[in-house]
Amino acid sequence: MGKRIIQQRRGRGGHTYKTREKAGKIRVGYLFDLAGEFKCVSLTSSVGHSVPIAKFMNKEGISFSNFAVDLLYVGQTIKIGGNNFGDIAKIGDLKNGSEIFNIEHNPGDGGKFVRSGGNAGVVMAKEGDVVKVMMPSKRIKKFKVNARVTVGRAAGDGRVSKPILKAGKKFFIMKKKSKLWPRVSPVKMNAIDHPFGSGRGKRIKSKIAKRNASPGKKVGHIRPARTGRKKR
Repeated sequence: MGKRIIQQRRGRGGHTYKTREKAGKIRVGYLFDLAGEFKCVSLTSSVGHSVPIAKFMNKEGISFSNFAVDLLYVGQTIKIGGNNFGDIAKIGDLKNGSEIFNIEHNPGDGGKFVRSGGNAGVVMAKEGDVVKVMMPSKRIKKFKVNARVTVGRAAGDGRVSKPILKAGKKFFIMKKKSKLWPRVSPVKMNAIDHPFGSGRGKRIKSKIAKRNASPGKKVGHIRPARTGRKKR
């Protein structure tokens, strides 16, 4: 008897694909229209993130949580509006070549980009009211000059350097993040379980799926702009 393919199961919803409530209890972001110095009072390992979460507090008792910069320690002081490692600044105030992470998409949203452990974007150039940033994927993306960022590189680098030697350890890593594991290659499935599956013809060819195709058919290339070898 066939099963729902992965796209259909994910679209249906269920405990396998739901993020645990525990993973999102700490809200990470920036304080709006507030400057001054803040001291790191605690560092927490979050279930739903690959970066440790630091809690900062000022002398008035106002606190907020943000992703920790590399080599941050409890008791360290950061500045909102500064340009040293760990400081929070507007991207338009930073020099070219500065490493940044937790970048806001729109000013005030608390950060949407470059939030994984050990990653950082690089400020490339300022053009009018936008700033060009080279993302960890080496692609260039534009942000508004008022978008806030954290200066430096995110902590948690090296988390994937140590190999996972036991399947049980991988199982629990994926379980706490509510990820489906293990994953099986589509060509190894039966034809009833996936459009790529079959016992015959394992020569994989690109398949073009329409944008409005049903979840059971939306595999392979989803409405690609072009296919085939790129001619120079």
